[in-house]
Amino acid sequence: MELVPGNTLITETPEQGRELAIMLARKTVGAIQTDAETRQLLRAGYATDADSLTMATHVVAVEFATVAAANNYWRS
Repeated sequence: MELVPGNTLITETPEQGRELAIMLARKTVGAIQTDAETRQLLRAGYATDADSLTMATHVVAVEFATVAAANNYWRS
């Protein structure tokens, strides 16, 4: 499983950085819970739980901060 696509966090734009952050968060979940059927079963529980969704957005925010730092915040 490739956890960092292309082995780089460098993106051309902040939008691509955000997409990468979401992808990294999703790949992390897949790496931790490797059984796809189990992930599917768990989805119904967290999809309707505000606290779970808030925690998920926090994970994406942390990934985005990491990507942004790797890109020097997209300095020109």
